[in-house]
Amino acid sequence: MIAKVIIKLIRILNSNQKVGEVAGGIACGIMLALIPSMNLLWFTLLLVTYLIKVNFAAELLFLAIFKPIVPLADPALHNLGTLVLAFGPLQGFYTLIYNLAVVPFTRFNNTIVMGGLIAGILLWVPLFFLFKFLVTLYREKIRDKIKDSKFVKWLTRLPIVSGLIKVFARAGSIRPGLD
Repeated sequence: MIAKVIIKLIRILNSNQKVGEVAGGIACGIMLALIPSMNLLWFTLLLVTYLIKVNFAAELLFLAIFKPIVPLADPALHNLGTLVLAFGPLQGFYTLIYNLAVVPFTRFNNTIVMGGLIAGILLWVPLFFLFKFLVTLYREKIRDKIKDSKFVKWLTRLPIVSGLIKVFARAGSIRPGLD
């Protein structure tokens, strides 16, 4: 399973997609991981990110990576959500939108949902620029060094590894030579 995640990550990093699309997908995946799923808000955000120009594979990969880790942040997300939901001037607004037909299905009144949404919104821009920088750095400076390293050349000469590369290449997962 870890090997599949690594292969998918390498494939995404080496894809012909624009750096901003990959970084946007990663940032959206982390944002979605912060919000508890199985509510209308989460599904709406997932649909919106599917419709905009981000790398959806990167989004799903980072969502899968971060979703099991996020429960460790639940106390902080709860505190942030409590702070936002208990903010006095917004109480009338919360009551108004809660009384609308479908808004309660977003579970916006749950402290962890609201905390995850606020944290995701606040972290999105810094994560976008961080991953844009990291993907660019990888593509310009690191990728060729890894590809041309003695270890990778030795590893790809192993019969089992070269066989796996050929199988994945035929399936369209990765190109031969780890490009």
